[in-house]
Parts: sequence; structure tokens; C-alpha cells
Amino acid sequence: MKEKVILYYFSPTGGTKKVGMIFSKAFAGSVEEVNLGAKGCKTCAEEVKAGTDCNIIVAAAPVFGGRIPHIVSEKLGELCGKGKKAVTLAVYGNRAYEDALLEMNDVLTGSGFEVIASGAFIAQHSMVPFVGAGRPDMTDTEEIEAFARAVSEKLDSCAVDCKIRSEVPGNHPYKDPMTIPATPISGESCTACGSCVRICPTDAISISEGKIQTDISKCMLCMACTAACPTHARILSPSVQAAMNDKLGALKAVRTKNEWFL
Repeated sequence: MKEKVILYYFSPTGGTKKVGMIFSKAFAGSVEEVNLGAKGCKTCAEEVKAGTDCNIIVAAAPVFGGRIPHIVSEKLGELCGKGKKAVTLAVYGNRAYEDALLEMNDVLTGSGFEVIASGAFIAQHSMVPFVGAGRPDMTDTEEIEAFARAVSEKLDSCAVDCKIRSEVPGNHPYKDPMTIPATPISGESCTACGSCVRICPTDAISISEGKIQTDISKCMLCMACTAACPTHARILSPSVQAAMNDKLGALKAVRTKNEWFL
């Protein structure tokens, strides 16, 4: 087990952070958390640039339509990783991760990091919660912890060059980003408390004359606002929800396997 690791994560509905923390706690005695979706997060770029006692990071991101969210690529791209190593985790809702791991590895390699291992793990789908429901579960936890041990053993066995040996799936150019012309809406139980405004990582939500407004040009359908709403008023419109349920419903009975690459 390593002494310390920094976990950089973007986890709008909680699944990505859960996977990242399971790995990080099994991998290191001390975990420093950096929430890439937090307001004003600058990814501790200066701290990494200056050098700390931590020479390895874990980057965990959700998969949106086979890509990592732009907020993740932008903020990880701010880091200076010279002399540092990185483990990447793509977390997805039981469908596919496509170009996400490759994209995250490209971003971190471009920032100077040596990517030594990557994993793709399942969590409950953010838009269709009955897909991947309850995941990561106990079996997933055991597999994530086994991956952490394997990465630790790899680090112990290689003196200098620990670059990832297995080619992660994905294509260049990456697939086009996900575009769904919709946003969550606020139902009748909305109290305009502002929880959704405060949590939105792209500042897409505002309150005007006591009502919630969402800027469709800024919203990336991360669903953070639906998870944060204390009255469960924040939802996808019934028509959009029905379309998503139909599209992904067949995956309800499928248990997609976790994968990792060393």
C-alpha cells in the first residue's frame, strides 16, 4: 500500500466518487480528494507543479456518450504532471465506455504524467437508475480492490519506467460528444431553494422571479441537480425519460464486466 494518493474526480451523482474512493483507499493509506466539479476548483495545479510528497494521482471520470465530460479534460489538462504517475478510472452506466479511457489517458499524458494503469468500472446509470442499479456492489468492490493491489504490485516491481503496457480501447479521432437537446426540469414540488444552482458545475441553472431557469447551451445533462434536489423536484421531462428508458431498458438484465489494463 502506498503512503498517499491524490484523487481527482468528477462525480455528479456519486457513482464515480464511490469507485474512485474504493480504489484509492485500497491503494494508499492517505487519500486527498479534489472534486473537479466543485465551484472554483483549479485542480491544485500549482501544488502539483511545485511538487508534493505525493508522486501519484488517481483520475476518475464518468462516461458521457463514450467520452469524458469537457470539464474533466479541461481541468486535468491544467495539471503539470512531470515526474508524476497516474491511474485512470472511467466509470459508466453499464452501456459502453468507448473512447473515454483513451481520451483521459491522452489528456494526462499531454500534461506530463506517466499513466501506469487504467480501469473501466460500472456504476448505476445517472439517467436510467434501474440500469446498473446498486453498482458498484460487493463484487465490484472486491474487483476494484484487486485492481488496486495489482497496480501497487506493479509499482513495487518496476524501478523507473512503469508505463501502461496494455493498449486501452478507443479511437482517434474520438467520437463526437453526446448531444441531447434537453435539460432537467423542476416539478411542482420545487421550492426554489437554490440547491441545484449551487451544485451545477457549468452554472447552467439560475433563479428568475422565484422560478428555476436552465440554460440549454450550458447544461451537459450530468444530473448533479437531480441528485442534489432535496424535494426530488428536479427530473428529466417525462418524454425524455421515457425515450432514455426505452433506449437503455434492455441493459437492465445485463451485468457488464469491469475491465482493467496494466
